[in-house]
Amino acid sequence: MGDTFAGYGLPGQPGSDAFWAAAATPAFAPRPDGGWTALFLRRGRAATVAFESWSEPVPLRRWGGTDCWYAEVPMPARLRVTYQLLDADGAHGDPLNPVGAGGERSIAATPDAPAQPHWPAVGADEVLPLPGTRLRWTSARLGGRRTVRVHPAGGGGPIVLLLDGDDWLYLHPAMTAFDSAVAQGDLPPVTLVFLPAADRQAELACAPALWEAIGDELLPLVERSGVPADRDRMVVAGQSLGGLSALYAALEFPGLVSRVACQSGSFWWTPAPPDLADPLGGPAGGAVAARLREQRPDLSGLRVAFDVGEHERRMLPHCEVVETLTERAGATVRVSRSPSGHDRAGWRHALLRDVAWALADGGGPAAPPGHRALTAGG
Repeated sequence: MGDTFAGYGLPGQPGSDAFWAAAATPAFAPRPDGGWTALFLRRGRAATVAFESWSEPVPLRRWGGTDCWYAEVPMPARLRVTYQLLDADGAHGDPLNPVGAGGERSIAATPDAPAQPHWPAVGADEVLPLPGTRLRWTSARLGGRRTVRVHPAGGGGPIVLLLDGDDWLYLHPAMTAFDSAVAQGDLPPVTLVFLPAADRQAELACAPALWEAIGDELLPLVERSGVPADRDRMVVAGQSLGGLSALYAALEFPGLVSRVACQSGSFWWTPAPPDLADPLGGPAGGAVAARLREQRPDLSGLRVAFDVGEHERRMLPHCEVVETLTERAGATVRVSRSPSGHDRAGWRHALLRDVAWALADGGGPAAPPGHRALTAGG
């Protein structure tokens, strides 16, 4: 028995006081193929480890008659993934993991996953700080009311519009991370605008009404709030459907959106019914690629950073064709791959890095239209 857990650095017999005093999960052991085996533990109760967009759920097994439940899960090199423990009472964060994402999720990272500077380790029970400025937006175009939070990092500057803003408020500490990046000189001062989605599929799937409402209603509301905001250099940051929407806005509303940080954009999307058995099985690049081919827009005024998880095998063909077509249309393009699947935990570093790049206007020597910088994730 000792051999099973000793390889993960755990002393004593499973279920003993010494064992649980040292237990922290996940623990990792290297595999001959260059990957890792991750050990997940739970004390006293059966559960299933459910991963976000990476692997099928893995049930924990009981060690003999002890209170130790465990699972050994093979993982590839360079992976950061969100997971939950599921039992009869619902979904829970891992009490043995100090890195959480909201009260019901935890984050696992293999030992070779690059660090994520500026993002603090936040326990599942911690309440994240919220921006002091709260705007009540009643939209005539979209209908309904929603709360938009605004935070001037470093005193405020260009707007960074964070789509799916509630995730960045309540699950991942974006306000703290941006403050840290600005304080350490990795970002200029910015004004964060956390935009929640009332209906993601309706609002983010290439919908003009959202961007009409942002331009005509939301941005004037932000400007009237007294928070410094440079609208002319606004960066739109979106993930998944949010990434799709951000690039769509750059194509359809170029006077509004000219800087984009796009992580794992859902470029498989087409106007077909959303209940297809395999939505990723359609033409590579979906509706956005078709528009770029057919209309051949001039994107020389666009600056866009694309990132996608290196473990998102089925997403890569859709993203790659859109990246290439966007560059051919004249945009200044940066392409990178993050050590994750389709998972916000893996997009966090790319978010800060790519917003900084979008605002840098080339940083050193000016980048010509069509410039592509391919970088590894990290």
